[in-house]
Amino acid sequence: MSGLNYEKILSRTVQDITPSGIRKFFDIANTMEDVISLGVGEPDFRTPWQIRSAGIRSLEAGATRYTANRGLESLRRAVADYVLRKYAVEYDPASEVLITVGGSEAIDAAIRAITEPGDEIIIPQPSYVCYDPLVRLAGGVPVILPTKAEHDFKVTPGELRALLTSRTKALILPYPCNPTGAIMEKADLEAIAEVLRDTDILVLSDEIYAELTFGGKSHVSPASIPGMKERTVTINGFSKTFSMTGWRLGYACGPAPLIRQMTKIHQFAIMCAPTTSQYAAIEALERCDEEVARMREEYDDRRRIMVAGFNRLGLSCREPKGAFYAFPCIESTGMTSERFCERLLYEKRVALVPGTAFGASGEGFVRASYCYSIEHINGALARIEEFLKSLKK
Repeated sequence: MSGLNYEKILSRTVQDITPSGIRKFFDIANTMEDVISLGVGEPDFRTPWQIRSAGIRSLEAGATRYTANRGLESLRRAVADYVLRKYAVEYDPASEVLITVGGSEAIDAAIRAITEPGDEIIIPQPSYVCYDPLVRLAGGVPVILPTKAEHDFKVTPGELRALLTSRTKALILPYPCNPTGAIMEKADLEAIAEVLRDTDILVLSDEIYAELTFGGKSHVSPASIPGMKERTVTINGFSKTFSMTGWRLGYACGPAPLIRQMTKIHQFAIMCAPTTSQYAAIEALERCDEEVARMREEYDDRRRIMVAGFNRLGLSCREPKGAFYAFPCIESTGMTSERFCERLLYEKRVALVPGTAFGASGEGFVRASYCYSIEHINGALARIEEFLKSLKK
């Protein structure tokens, strides 16, 4: 009996999607000994105890059933209060907030809720790896906006305007940005708002790193800019801010008509987010500002050490003002990003991620995460220095 022809069975769209370049180097590193990894963007802090304790208490109380599809009412209310307090944007918890399985599900649901076949979604790059594949899976057309180092990897109004067509459905704004560490300040967002004025173009604002900004800069949400709230769906979550990666919890805030359709997708694909995580998240939002500030200060120390280290080694590195990544330029070595990371991993046992994992415009750069201890970072920098010296022999 002959085997099945999986070339015919499997979706051509899915087969054509390239696996994550981040995971590629992480998986290789896992097979090797004595590797210092700066590759994965997962906080090395434990979830603060009071958050874990709230989750434990909910289990002890027997709160293990499904919640409402949109999430616990008390959590949606806590999200709305938090967003108003932090970012000065007001949402109705009954109709404008959805609790999801991580920010990733919220991004997927938002893209699927707005995308018809052939719709164009503008994606700045370098940026997180999920946007392009999710647009393709929804039948949309990713339109890449390459951001530039000389513009601090920001979206500029001129570059955005040049990409707008009659088929443009949405713009993704991934700031603070993974992998570049770039942020969009109020004036930057006001300029983008002016370009979008009098259009029906939506904005998907991925703000998962909103609480990780440095140098005296506070995060500004696009929805807080006059005229932008009605066209913006804001995505956020608990993984990065509260070191809750494994709890798998996120949320979306946006116009009620859009949240209603996203909820429909969530309802059929997921049912509801994890109940225990939802109870823990209430504690995080309401009573953990001090713990977040403490983690942010530690990240800031690590950030300065890493950036100074790369610049000292001759790998030009702009100051990242958000998230927890540095994005040094490796063009001086004469190697591609992929080749640089491969040789560094095999020759000196240091794992970085090629900039091209985040889009073609990431060529010439590598991503290094500073969500690791200072000792870990210094050890990696010492090995990178040895590697660079070996190239000159």
